[in-house]
Amino acid sequence: MIRNLMTAAKAKGEREVLMPEVPHSLQRSFALDLLEGLSQRPKRVPSVYLYDKRGSELFRQITESEAYYLTQSEQEILTAFKNEISEYVPRKSFNLIELGSGDGQKTVLLIECFLKKQLQFEYITLDISPESVDGLTLSLEEMFSPGLKVRGIVAEYFDGLRWLAGENASRNLTLFLGSNIGNFEPHATRRFLRCLWECLRPRDQVLIGFDLKKDIEVMNRAYNDPEGITREFNLNLLDRINRELGGEFERENFVYYGSYQVATGAVESYLVSTRKQEVFIRELDTVFSFEAWEPIHTECSHKFLESEIACLAEETGFEVRKNFFDERRYFVDSLWRVIKPRRAWERI
Repeated sequence: MIRNLMTAAKAKGEREVLMPEVPHSLQRSFALDLLEGLSQRPKRVPSVYLYDKRGSELFRQITESEAYYLTQSEQEILTAFKNEISEYVPRKSFNLIELGSGDGQKTVLLIECFLKKQLQFEYITLDISPESVDGLTLSLEEMFSPGLKVRGIVAEYFDGLRWLAGENASRNLTLFLGSNIGNFEPHATRRFLRCLWECLRPRDQVLIGFDLKKDIEVMNRAYNDPEGITREFNLNLLDRINRELGGEFERENFVYYGSYQVATGAVESYLVSTRKQEVFIRELDTVFSFEAWEPIHTECSHKFLESEIACLAEETGFEVRKNFFDERRYFVDSLWRVIKPRRAWERI
């Protein structure tokens, strides 16, 4: 966890990037997580490691695939309801905070609307990746200068939110879009939301994207696009291990498999070894053995019922103010408000 933050750079306008005093060793974390994950049964690698530079570009291509309805549906929601969403934000100055904002394309819709309505706010992007934060802050400055105040915070989400609360008393609208919440296992989802609640003040709000349960074929097609981009996105993980940690994976010995599981309510993604083999990873000085057809779990994407979303909010210290659906009701951006006093679960 990043504990101390300091200003490392300040460029034109209001752009300010906050960097950790001690650089966070992403490669070290990658190595340790890989050692732990490949030593388990079943084997697994945290999905965050799918998103290196190449992986992020492949994911961008996935979002443009006709089969991948999630991005299209959320884009439709924000386009249709941006004006209504603006009615829920404070009339006085507030922070528009985005967690893991990526390229910010969807958020631009809200920023344009808020600026047009002359709302007083500062946009703050928060991510562990310095490249992501710096690239987005510069892009938004170029797009909206000089009308938009932009700040970047490089930190883990909750460290950044706690730091921000200590130096800024403004109310917050925090965005967690793109169905990122679905990548957590159920217990981790609740833990994440409780930590988010703890970092915010009474009456602060969050806008969270949830992919809804729907026709199974629609969900399976989204994760098995005919162009094969999702397959390449997963196989790129093996290339990253080889490049960054001295792995000796041969990608032709693995196939991608992704399918919706009714029991878990999630699309689960795997890389499956097609043969019995051993793979050496130099940085770990370890050989990992694979049986034929043994899987590596790479990602889960949980889907939700509207009733499950309401329960999540209530259990973690929020109330649902409004649900914004696309026309097909494939997706929802759910607007929540922080409820105080503290819930009983905080004492556990």
